[in-house]
Amino acid sequence: MFDTHLAIQILPLLLQGLVVTVEATVGGFIVALLGGLLLALAERSRLHVAARCIIEFLRNTPLLVQLYFFFYGLPLIQIRFSAMLTGVLGLGIYYSAYIAEVYRSGIDAVPKGQWEAAKSLGFSRSQAWFRIILPQAIPPLIPVLGNYLIGMFKETPLLAMITIPELLSAARQVTGMTYRYTEPYTMVALIFLAISYLASLLIRQLERQVARA
Repeated sequence: MFDTHLAIQILPLLLQGLVVTVEATVGGFIVALLGGLLLALAERSRLHVAARCIIEFLRNTPLLVQLYFFFYGLPLIQIRFSAMLTGVLGLGIYYSAYIAEVYRSGIDAVPKGQWEAAKSLGFSRSQAWFRIILPQAIPPLIPVLGNYLIGMFKETPLLAMITIPELLSAARQVTGMTYRYTEPYTMVALIFLAISYLASLLIRQLERQVARA
């Protein structure tokens, strides 16, 4: 039977893990936004072949394998990060490949006449990117980027594999102390469901506002 008293008792410990989960998600998403933008811009430069190879490699290899490589492989060549930083970078680099494709679709939607207008006004290529093209390309992408943020949040249990004390790790700690599995894992599922659902409602509202704008 589900022990409600135990579920309430372990909630503070699970919330501590949730804080770590949120920190890793936010940090990873910032890395993904910046990395995705760099890859999207590189695809439209002389580095387009290298950028495409990086994107395809990241998209076609599992996130868990990449996390293991960062955490266990890089120290073999004397490159070491903390577990938390490794998790943030791993999540961010993995999702940057997907977000680069989102940026690409937004950039492709900007009329080519905008490039011609920038050129006729004497803008350099970098000025055209950051003052004309990207301000038009990125706002319509905000709802899609929000969906990737939710997806990244739901991927954070993989960070337990590299010793990060996130939400799932907290649940495992509870099972080790109580030998009860139903309550901690049910609570973890409910926490993920509640936060993901609320975030999806906010993104839906944001999508409507962007559409009206």
